[in-house]
Amino acid sequence: MTATDSGFRFEYDPPVLRYGERCVGELGDELRRQGYDSALVVCGRNVGKSEAVELVKDGLGDSLAGVFAETTPRKRLETAFDALERMRDKDADAIVGLGGGSSLDVSRVVAALATRDETRDEIAREFSRTRLVTVGGTRTPPPVFVVPTTLAGADISNSGGVTMSSETGLLDDDEVNAEISGGFSDARLMPSAAFYDPTLFETTPRSALAGSAMNGFNKGTETLYSRNATAVTDATAARGTRLLREGLVAYGEREEGLDSIAEGIMLVQYGISRGSVSTVSIIHAFGHALRRGNDLQQGIAHAVITPHVLRYLSGKAEANEDIDARTRLIADALGVGDAEDEAEAVVDAVEEVRDALDLPTRLRDVDGPEPEEFDEVAEAVLKDIFLPNAPEGLDPTHEEMREVLEAAW
Repeated sequence: MTATDSGFRFEYDPPVLRYGERCVGELGDELRRQGYDSALVVCGRNVGKSEAVELVKDGLGDSLAGVFAETTPRKRLETAFDALERMRDKDADAIVGLGGGSSLDVSRVVAALATRDETRDEIAREFSRTRLVTVGGTRTPPPVFVVPTTLAGADISNSGGVTMSSETGLLDDDEVNAEISGGFSDARLMPSAAFYDPTLFETTPRSALAGSAMNGFNKGTETLYSRNATAVTDATAARGTRLLREGLVAYGEREEGLDSIAEGIMLVQYGISRGSVSTVSIIHAFGHALRRGNDLQQGIAHAVITPHVLRYLSGKAEANEDIDARTRLIADALGVGDAEDEAEAVVDAVEEVRDALDLPTRLRDVDGPEPEEFDEVAEAVLKDIFLPNAPEGLDPTHEEMREVLEAAW
């Protein structure tokens, strides 16, 4: 039974949503409308040399404080410290996170760090103990305006991941050669505005856009079967999932459909990250576990593992009527609600998206864990922060998680 069936409380403070061709040209207007003067753009090196950053700079106009183009897929805490220093040097009072999930997460970490009075060393040592970056007391972080250029779906969120490397010298001696992974989660880190501009997605190389697509696409699927689903998230996730399936197949086959993709990725995120509640679930738990110690991009991990997780969920629901994988709702959202075998039709629809984007289908073909590591990966799935959002009544075992991995191999 989901919250939709039993009643729910939906408390949500979303950002201003801007959608449409060239809407990023109104960044400066939105910044001033919300009472801010200037913003530092935070992005990665490649985006910092792309047409996307020029469009954002033009959109900010006189409100541009500068560009910090130093983020990496590792999402380093050290990078956030450096960006905060640049922000203060430029006397900026806002942040524009531009790019994929890594840059958007680092932007929110910068906002969190801006509320803290402690030194880098003190915050780093706290992170090494708690694995968390926290907002200081009752202070309000500077606003973050997000401009995604990939489909990871890390935009309308108040949480995310961050890492710290021993190479910085900020860790204790017994942590040398360690890489510490953690995250952040605070309602005050929800962006102030999110801009969904198909023009910006067009600036992203096809390989990067396709690689991120399954991550964002799965936010809709997972929201529909999450135990934290509501009637509100059912509506937005179902509509967004349908748009994404149609748009991603069209993009994969004919490199068109970015308008519906941009709209879909916006919708599947609405309401999934609210307060201490999230709707992302077991697929993301596998995605996190598969990436531990590997250079595997999360969207690629999702492309490989999602069909096998969905088969696992539908099989558990068929064997136990107390588990509701909401297969009918997901099938309707994917446009296959009239299929004789809805569960298999859902898997087929997801694989159609994956195959249209020419993404990998087997774990052995990507830079991920080997079979001798599957026990460790299975344990990581069971311990993942998002696993408790799985369907009510699901009680995954180590052996079941390993079987999913073996099926994906």
